[in-house]
Amino acid sequence: MDRFTPQLRAALPDDAADAALAGRVWRPDLGGPSVVAVRGAEVFDVSPAFPTLRDLCESDDPASSLRAAAGERIGTVADILANTPPDGRDAARPWLLAPPDLQAIKAAGVTFAVSMLERVIEERARGDNAAAATIRAEVNRLVGDDLARLKPGSAEAMRLKEVLIQQGAWSQYLEVGIGPDAEIFTKCQPMASVGTGMDAGVHPASSWNNPEPEVVLAVASTGRIVGATLGNDVNLRDVEGRSALLLGKAKDNNASCAIGPFLRLFDGGFRLDDVRAMTVTLRVEGADGFVLEGSSSIARISRDPAELVGQMVNAHHRYPDGAMLFLGTMFAPIQDRDAPGQGFTHKTGDVVTIAAPKLGRLVNRIMPTDQCAPWSFGAAALMRNLAARGLLT
Repeated sequence: MDRFTPQLRAALPDDAADAALAGRVWRPDLGGPSVVAVRGAEVFDVSPAFPTLRDLCESDDPASSLRAAAGERIGTVADILANTPPDGRDAARPWLLAPPDLQAIKAAGVTFAVSMLERVIEERARGDNAAAATIRAEVNRLVGDDLARLKPGSAEAMRLKEVLIQQGAWSQYLEVGIGPDAEIFTKCQPMASVGTGMDAGVHPASSWNNPEPEVVLAVASTGRIVGATLGNDVNLRDVEGRSALLLGKAKDNNASCAIGPFLRLFDGGFRLDDVRAMTVTLRVEGADGFVLEGSSSIARISRDPAELVGQMVNAHHRYPDGAMLFLGTMFAPIQDRDAPGQGFTHKTGDVVTIAAPKLGRLVNRIMPTDQCAPWSFGAAALMRNLAARGLLT
C-alpha cells in the first residue's frame, strides 16, 4: 500500500479552508451513514439537519446551509481517510464513503474529441485492442484529430456528417459527439458508487479497459447545479467495442463507479466557471513499476456543462432526488504497457489518482469486481437506518 497511502492523505482541495465540503461517512456505532461537513482538519456529523446528501443539495443555499448546520465531531479527516481502505480497516471506527446517496448516477459520453475518436476506434476494432493502433491511424486520416472546436449540432457539424457518411466513416459515436443530442446514460444505481480509498472494480473477463477521469456535477431536482466532485467512470473497452448495446455491461459492474473525495458546493469562491476552467490530472501506478500520467482541461469539452445538465433534466425528464452527472472523460490512455501495439489496460493493484486543485484527489486501487466489497446497503436499508435513528420526519 506504499503507492496508495501518500496519495490518499492529500485528499482535500488546495484551498480547503475556504471550501464548503460535504461528504458521507459510515458510522459503525450507528450502523449506517451520516452526512458530514469538513471544517478545517475535522469532520462533523450534520445528519440531524440533513439526513441525506440529497436533502442538503435540495436546500435553497447548500453551501450556506452546510456551514450553518450544527454537528457532532466524529474525527479528523486524516484519521477517517486512514481507516477507509479495506485492508486493515478497524470496523469499529468511521470510514469515508462516496458523497452521493439517493441521487441518480448519470454520465455524459463522448463529450471530448479525443475520447470520441477512441470510441470510434473501439467500435471498428470490435473489442480487439491489438487492432486499435492500425485503426486509429485510419480513423484520424478520415476524420481528423482536431474536432474540439466543432460545435455539436451546428450546420458545420452536419456538413461534416454528410461527408463522413459518403466516405463510409460515420459512426454512432460521432452521432452523439457532433450531433445535436448528447449521450446521457445511467452509470450505476444510487448508493452503488465507491469513494476515495476504496477498491474500484474491473471485470476479470475484460482484457482491454481503462480509467475515465471526470468532473462530476451535483444537480438538484430543479436542474440547478449545486456543486462538483471527481469521478472515475471505469470502462471496459473491449466489451463496449463489441457492441454499444453492451454499454451497461461495460460500465455498470460492482465497484466500477468511483466518486469523491468530497462534494464541493458552489458559493462565492467556487462557481461553475471554476469547473469550466478546471484542469484534471490522472496518474496510474502499477505494482509492476508502470506509471501513466496525463492532464487535460475541461475547457476542451465540446458541450458546455450547463448544456449537458439541460439535456439530462428538463420538462421531459425529471429526477426528484437530483442527480450526479459525470461530464465525460478527456483521457483515452493509449500508451503501450506490455507488448508494442497493445496499448493500455489495467492490472490488478493499479493505484489510480484523479486530481484537481479545487476538488482534491480521488484515489482508488483497481481490483477484480468479484474481489471488491459487494454493494449491500441500498435505499431501503438507508431509510430503515435513518428511521431507527429518528432522523426521518
